[in-house]
Amino acid sequence: MQTYLLEKTDNSVTIGFKDANLTLITPLMRALNDDDNVELVRYVDKHPELMDKTLYIQVKSGDAVAALQKASETVADYFSGIKA
Repeated sequence: MQTYLLEKTDNSVTIGFKDANLTLITPLMRALNDDDNVELVRYVDKHPELMDKTLYIQVKSGDAVAALQKASETVADYFSGIKA
């Protein structure tokens, strides 16, 4: 699965996923939803042959990319068995 940045604003980011795997995206969304600073998380899945899947993240304050990084580390720690 390959990820890429589609759009970034002051309080949001949209990430694209080529050959998306929900096995990773689902726990990532759960970790983002558990973050009190994250206001909105949307997973967009349109026609699979016409458009890549995307993840939209909006935060109340700060940087949405930092929230994504934090959630990614939480998921990585969980699956590697490391307790944070």
